[in-house]
Amino acid sequence: MNYSSYDQDYGDEVCEKDEVVMVGSIVVPVFFAIVITLSLTGNILVLVILALYENLKSLTNIFILNLAISDLVFTIGLPFWAIYHIWGWLFSEALCKIVNFVFFTGFYSSVLFLTIMTIYRYLAVVHPLSNLSTPRLITGTYVSFLLWIISIGAAIPSLLYSTIVSIPHKGEHSLGCEYEDPLWKSISVFQQNIFFLVAFAVMAFCYIQLLWKITRTRSHTKNRAVKLVFCIVAVFFLGWVPYNVVIFLRVLDDNMVPPFDDCVSSINLDYVFYVCRLIAFSHCCLNPVFYAFVGVKFRSHLKSLLFSRSPAEEQQVRMPTISRASMF
Repeated sequence: MNYSSYDQDYGDEVCEKDEVVMVGSIVVPVFFAIVITLSLTGNILVLVILALYENLKSLTNIFILNLAISDLVFTIGLPFWAIYHIWGWLFSEALCKIVNFVFFTGFYSSVLFLTIMTIYRYLAVVHPLSNLSTPRLITGTYVSFLLWIISIGAAIPSLLYSTIVSIPHKGEHSLGCEYEDPLWKSISVFQQNIFFLVAFAVMAFCYIQLLWKITRTRSHTKNRAVKLVFCIVAVFFLGWVPYNVVIFLRVLDDNMVPPFDDCVSSINLDYVFYVCRLIAFSHCCLNPVFYAFVGVKFRSHLKSLLFSRSPAEEQQVRMPTISRASMF
């Protein structure tokens, strides 16, 4: 999470971004508050239902569990950034490092678990797997552990190199929490883009193969499955592609590379950045909708939870056609 200086020098011109800062201090905290509420509600519901009505003997449920946890980890950082937009960084340097680390860990783990869920769905449909239980549990545990290690490793630079910096603003200074070295700032952006590009390439390949398989299979659920696949890909694409493009362009803006070497272009880019970031960060509250809430079995569990039915009672009233393998 990087925030450029409010004032930048363009030759003899000082580009003041008072209006950008004011809009961000109002819109961003309000939107983050909504995302935080929806994310906590949705992902905690997923965890509760998994604990009460499901088991973790299927890879799908293991990945749903980890995805919900990663989205919650991602969400933990949002209140700090909301406060940051209003008053600047008010906390210690240690908390600056921790918040950045937790935030990026949630970001990378969310992308990785979305990707591994896509790969598993691809293998299950295009290359059907045998219905094993114990090996699946072991495999899911090992894979999940590996993905968390990768996520933590990718977030380590934010823990090591984030610090409190002074941000000039109309002759005054406010405190910010970001990379002090511009080099590490650029490395962070490139790392995020590489993660996204690799993940999106894998997801695109898997979903193209899935669509091809589904369209060739006669099933009464074909249309629903096709719509769901397109919806997941569209939300992922629309949410993260613009954001990753914009954070790359902001690196050019920080270095005043044309066409971002004038004040107007820089201000416009800041507005675009706000919009793209809000859309991208809302993905943490949409994941429960597209990966769990759309499931018939999950809706059955949710009704049981709302009506305070025990797992045994829920089993008696549950539709017999609902699969017992996972919440999908």
